[in-house]
Amino acid sequence: MTVAVGKEVVVSESRSNYRWVQLLVGIVCMTMIANLQYGWTLFVGPLHAAFGWKLTSIQVAFTIFVVCETWLVPFEGYFEDLFGPKPLIAFGGVLVAVAWVLNSQVTGLSGLYIAQAIGGIGAGAIYGTCVGNAVKWFPDHRGLAAGLTAAGFGIGSALTIVPISNVIVAHGYQSAFLYFGLVQGIVVCICALLFRSPSKAPADAAPPADAAYRQFSPREMLRTPLFWLLYAMFVMMAAGGLMATAQLAPIAKDFGVAKVPVSFIGFTLPALTFALALDRTLNGLTRPFFGWVSDRIGRESTMFLAFGVEGLAILALSKYGHTPGLFVLLSGLVFFGWGEIYSLFPATCTDSFGTKFATTNAGLLYTAKGTAALLVPFSSKLTELSGSWHLVFLIAAALNILTALLAIFVLRPLRRQYAGAAHSETDLLE
Repeated sequence: MTVAVGKEVVVSESRSNYRWVQLLVGIVCMTMIANLQYGWTLFVGPLHAAFGWKLTSIQVAFTIFVVCETWLVPFEGYFEDLFGPKPLIAFGGVLVAVAWVLNSQVTGLSGLYIAQAIGGIGAGAIYGTCVGNAVKWFPDHRGLAAGLTAAGFGIGSALTIVPISNVIVAHGYQSAFLYFGLVQGIVVCICALLFRSPSKAPADAAPPADAAYRQFSPREMLRTPLFWLLYAMFVMMAAGGLMATAQLAPIAKDFGVAKVPVSFIGFTLPALTFALALDRTLNGLTRPFFGWVSDRIGRESTMFLAFGVEGLAILALSKYGHTPGLFVLLSGLVFFGWGEIYSLFPATCTDSFGTKFATTNAGLLYTAKGTAALLVPFSSKLTELSGSWHLVFLIAAALNILTALLAIFVLRPLRRQYAGAAHSETDLLE
């Protein structure tokens, strides 16, 4: 059913069918930008071999990408809340294509850094818009919707790990940057034509019981202790996962397992290639899985479970990762315990602060990922100073376990306090 409104034809939202279309195109867009982050580790070695740049200098480019991807999302989210998702998605699609085309031509670190900044801005516009649009369309299943959308980003590179590796080997990293960059950008721009925001929540979509009783503006949200607790928890969780994402190839090389063949379920691949494919798959699956779980048992209980799993997996990887098969399995478990932060935190944010400014508010919280990215180059430096990855793994595991405890003993009572507060601004603001 459609109704005419002005010059536009608006799809009736009395049924939920159309929102699944919105969810699907969001997932496709997220899949198309996944390689910008999760495929990066494949290019570190070739760039080092081609130019002789230090690994820490190359990883600065990764940090620049993540910072630009995250810290600008609130501004991009502000425009999405005003003008809708379509122009932001198209803008992002153009930038992610330009970024990898530039990466294929760089001859100096400054050019690499500029290209990565452009890619980060484009990826952030797409990421923030897709997640914000999903939680607006699905007030009744925010954890699942955010998880399925974020799964595209987590799992999107799994299918292209082997093709990118093959192109790099056969034709060089420049060709991989060029071909995949163009395809990814074009697909996103096509998908942009299908996006729109709901004029109101679908009639058959009841919000969760702990949904915010009022709509917090970004300024109001930033004045609450609850937001800053969520922000600190996000930083601590994101740091370990980003380190693993950016440094998995160097870690595998230092452990002496990168090129050792590993066989699982009928497939035989070098341990690093197998780990990358499995990690990306589990990193994607964990997002809708734990998002779905959180819709049923609560956000904090799910956080405690997932964050604790990752902390223990990191400790096990540090001790047993020198065995190729265990390196593959344990790195996969690390990503399974990490990826769900990208469904749990935006869902919790929207539950707590409302849907009217959901894209902007979730974007402000998402900047925690950029803050965490600043710690990635330090992991290389700590390894150089200590002579092994053990200290880095120990710190990452401790942050995960601490965050799991905060979810139960601090976040849960604070959220209950907010939910039960009198309906006045002074009760919820500092």
